[in-house]
This record gives sequence, structure tokens and C-alpha cells, in this order.
Amino acid sequence: MERVTDLEEYGEAFRRDPHPLYARLRERGPVHRVRLPASEGGQEVWLVVGYEEARAALADTRLSKDGTKTGAMPLDEDLLGKNMLITDPPQHTRLRALVTRAFTMRRVAALRPRIERITAGLLDDMLPRGRADLMESLAYPLPITVICELLGVPEMDRAAFRKISTEVVAPSSAESEYDATVRLSEYLTELIEDKRCAGPTGDLLSDLVRTTTEDGDRLSPQELRGMAFLLLIAGHETTVNLIGNGVLTLLRHPDQLAALRADMSLLDGAVEEILRYEGPVENATYRFAAEPLEIGGRAIAEGEWVIVGLSAAQRDTARYAEPDRFDLRRDTRGHLAFGHGIHYCLGAPLARLEARTALAALLTRAPDLALDGPPGPWLPGTLIRGVRTLPVRW
Repeated sequence: MERVTDLEEYGEAFRRDPHPLYARLRERGPVHRVRLPASEGGQEVWLVVGYEEARAALADTRLSKDGTKTGAMPLDEDLLGKNMLITDPPQHTRLRALVTRAFTMRRVAALRPRIERITAGLLDDMLPRGRADLMESLAYPLPITVICELLGVPEMDRAAFRKISTEVVAPSSAESEYDATVRLSEYLTELIEDKRCAGPTGDLLSDLVRTTTEDGDRLSPQELRGMAFLLLIAGHETTVNLIGNGVLTLLRHPDQLAALRADMSLLDGAVEEILRYEGPVENATYRFAAEPLEIGGRAIAEGEWVIVGLSAAQRDTARYAEPDRFDLRRDTRGHLAFGHGIHYCLGAPLARLEARTALAALLTRAPDLALDGPPGPWLPGTLIRGVRTLPVRW
């Protein structure tokens, strides 16, 4: 009988540090049956923990992102509509093409001065106090301000939006996840209608409402809602925890922090090593076997659920020497923090830009930055990796 690892049994220790368990699983093989925590449904799935197997699985067309093909109806699709993360070609190809018409590299690059100003303003407010919760004072408000300004979300709505979005990506229970998703769906429906009625305003969501291909194709109201959901959630929740995890990791590795302070040209490499060592997305979202297949020598039946372990794969000794060592000078090429294949994160350049800006400004302006107590608690669930609070002083 197939051995099933029940992740719930490992409790808070697993949430604080899942890497020892992932290492033990890798020692037994690259693919395992696990039972998810009750807050995520408690179902049994296949978990891919080996690097080569994970990279291959992320690009395997036999693993569908469209749960409806196997009879499943993901909550976000049922209540919010289709988005790129839960579709396969040709639907995915069409949606991504429409979004990339508006969400361009030039648009992201143009955000740099505004990101720098937002960061400076947040530090102006934070630094005179001498101590703060970094999540509350910098890691959260920077990405949420950037993505809400980019998409055109009114400032008055952002506090409420924060509570909803955190519950969607790191639910404390299945019921709270459902309630938060319903509220988010209602909010986005109203926001899109406001954009439609207001006429062009120059923000990304307004542009998406009006984006049309040469043959007249455009996003439907349901697709607009699904894409707004994906851009808002993925556009800030991951970056919040990239910044938080980055600062926490640097403070826990004073030799590496000192090296970075002495040579800020290491900053780009530091961000990539943070993404590998303690990236904000622990596991990729569900895939479904569209046909029988084999991964890492394990037979996966049609319709079974597969989760690709990004955090686990990036600590694989077969890919990275001494993977549990945090090293700013490491060659991190090939890390999977933003995925791989056609579902590679569209917002990766923006996340990198925000993380580099936040870390550079914080380390420059707070030379005596240190932990001011234990961080935590760690977010529930196995999707997003990050802490709720990060007390620091300077």
C-alpha cells in the first residue's frame, strides 16, 4: 500500500520550517503521496520534491491546470472566473496574449521612480520610531500600494482588500476561504463595472477592459474578474513575503548581510538567492493528470492531483550544492521560485524590482537593523511561505 505522509501531523514545526521534512522525503524519492492540511481540504495528492522532476512537471502538458477537465471546480474559478493560472492552451495562450498587451515590460520599468518614492515615504514614517513590525510598515504596504495604483484600486478600499486577500491565499479554514472569495468576487465585479463606465483612465485594469486584438477578441466580464483577481493577489501577496522572507533571512545570516552591506552590487544575486532559499511560494498551485503518466518512477493515474514543491525542489542537493546554506554569491540559475514553462509568473520583473528597491533602501537607511524578537506566526497552509509579523529595531 502507498505510504501517505500526513502534513497535518507535523503541526506548527512544519510551518516554521518545512525543509527538514522535504529533505527526508527527497531521500526516499522525488515524488510522494501526501495528505494536505484540513484548512486546504485534507485531500491526498502527489507532491513532487525533486528538482529535475519538478522542473519537468511544471512544463508537462499532460498535467492540466484546468480542473474542470477532471471534474474538479477550483473555488477561484467557480466564484471569480477563468484566469491564466487555471487554464491550458489554447485558452491560456489567448488570455496571456490579451494581458501582455497591457502589462508590458515597459510599463513595469516605468514604475521604478514611483516604487522608489513609495519606499522612501514608508521608511520616512517608520525609521523615526526606532522599532517596528516590518511586515506592517514596509513589506505589506509597498506591494499593495504599487499593485493597487497599477490596477486602479481606490485607496479607501485597500485596507479591506488586504484582509480578504490574505484569507484567500493562506486560509485559516475552508469556510473562511469561501467567504473571502465571495467578498472578493463581489468587490471585483463592482470595480470592473466602475472602470467600464468611467472611460479610459490609464490604469492597467481600465486598459484590460478595453484591450482588443486585431480580430476583435477581448476579455469577457468573467475573464476580466478572474484576471483582476490573479493580478491583485499574485501581484502583491508574493512580493509581501519575498520582502519579509528576504529581510528575515538576511538578519539570520549576519555574515551574508555584512557582505551585502559592504558590496551592494551583490543585491541582484541576493534577491535570487532569497527566492531560492526561502521563496514566497512554497508549492505551485494544483495540477491534474489529464492522462496516466509517470513522474520520478511513480505512476500517476488520470484525474489525480499533483503539487509541484517549489521550496522542496530548490533545496535538492542534486541541483544545488549545500542547498541549506544561504550564499549571496551562489549561481542560482534555474531556480523555480517563479515557476517554469508557459505558467512562468508574468509579474516576476515587478516582484524583483520591488524587492531590490525595498532591500536597498532599508539596508542603506537602517545600518543597525536587527531582529527585535521572534517572527511569526508563519502563515497557515502550504501555498504561501511567510510570517505574519517581523519585529525589527535599528
